[in-house]
Parts: sequence; C-alpha cells; structure tokens
Amino acid sequence: MNKVVLVIGAGDATGGAIARRFAREGYTACVTRRSLDKLQPLLEQIRAEGGTAHGFASDARKEEEVVALVEQIESTLGPIAVLVFNIGANAPSSILDETARKYFKVWEMACFGGFLNGREVAKRMVARTGDGHKGTIIFTGATASLRGGANFAAFAGAKHALRALAQSMARELGPRGIHVAHVVVDGAIDTAFIRDNFPERYAMKDQDGIVNPDHIADSYWMLHSQPRDAWTHELDLRPYMEKF
Repeated sequence: MNKVVLVIGAGDATGGAIARRFAREGYTACVTRRSLDKLQPLLEQIRAEGGTAHGFASDARKEEEVVALVEQIESTLGPIAVLVFNIGANAPSSILDETARKYFKVWEMACFGGFLNGREVAKRMVARTGDGHKGTIIFTGATASLRGGANFAAFAGAKHALRALAQSMARELGPRGIHVAHVVVDGAIDTAFIRDNFPERYAMKDQDGIVNPDHIADSYWMLHSQPRDAWTHELDLRPYMEKF
C-alpha cells in the first residue's frame, strides 16, 4: 500500500494545492470536506495529473467520524504518512454582535477538529516500528494565530488555541519520530473568498501581493522532506509587501 497524505479541509485553494503537490510525489491523496460533491473537481484534477486520490465526506468536529475515517484509510489504502489540518473557519464579527453559538462553532472547526484528527493520526504514527521519521502532522495557521484583530475574536481565539495544540504535540511527539509543524499564512491567499470580499486586496495578485496556494503547498512538501536533525516547527509565509 502507498503512503497516504490526508488533507482535512481540502478546499479549492490551499488544501487542494497541498493534496495535488503530494500526489505528484507519489502519495495517495485522501481529501475531506463535509460535502463529497464539492471534492469532485479536485479528485478529477489529481487523477488527470496522474495521481491517486480518494474523497471522503467527513465532519472534522465529530469524534466518531474522525475515528472511522482514520481507521478506513489505514486499513484499506495505506499508512497515513502526512496529516494536514487545513480548516479555516474565518467568520469575522464584532464582539458586540457575536453569538455564543457561532463563537463555539468557530472553535470547534478551527481547533477542536485539529485535536481530534491530530490525536487519531498520531496514535497510528507512534505505533509504527523503527527509529526513523514516523510521520508528519502540519496545522495551517493564520495571522490570527499570532494576534487578535478587531472583529476577529472568535477566529483568533481558535487559531491561538490551535497553535498551542501544535506546540504541545511537537514537544511530546518529536522525540518519538513525528514531525509536528505549524504554518502561519500571514496574508491574503488567492481564493474566491478574497476575490469576492476584498477586491482591492485581490487586485494585488498581479504584483505578487497575495499568496499563491501552490507556493504554500511547496512549503508543506519541504517541511515533510526535512531531515530530522533540522526540523522546523513554525514557518511563516507572507507576500513580500505584507507588513508584520
């Protein structure tokens, strides 16, 4: 069975680009969204490029679904060599208007889902024999992972928590052969969300002013390929013109 990359939250931009990048390297790409229909274009693209891909409808917040997903992949397709948790849950709102329900939902999607998927895959990786590199777990962060902006209380809270989760996992699992990394994407990404909601920012695309998802994917492949004597835990990516 081939090695597997599991991308949780394989959307039309970053997650899809990561799945395609690893598929080009010979990995079986397993990708998830809550709706299987939305995965079909990505699956067709990977297969058209000569790769192997499987799609799964899975809610990353539901423990029983996460457990079943990991079991199905490991038992029928191959060992999960790489887990990428890529759920964003960016839903800006004034703290004066924020509801408890939405605040909790953002945390569930952007942090709790990372815990569930990270835990289940880590259990499989730790159990593998040998003293070498047993696997890679990468969490996608954002500007909100480092600082909370106005109108982003829910998102920043969840992303801060995801960063802390990644740090804790790295310190526990690194000595056991599992590379845990956290990637801060500090800038607008070339997505339909940015195009439709921030047209002025999207107009900077021609000046390399927003992040190309394929270039993010290259960095994820680099992280997975690093020798274990020089592992990166946190990597930040931003356009050259982005302030920080």
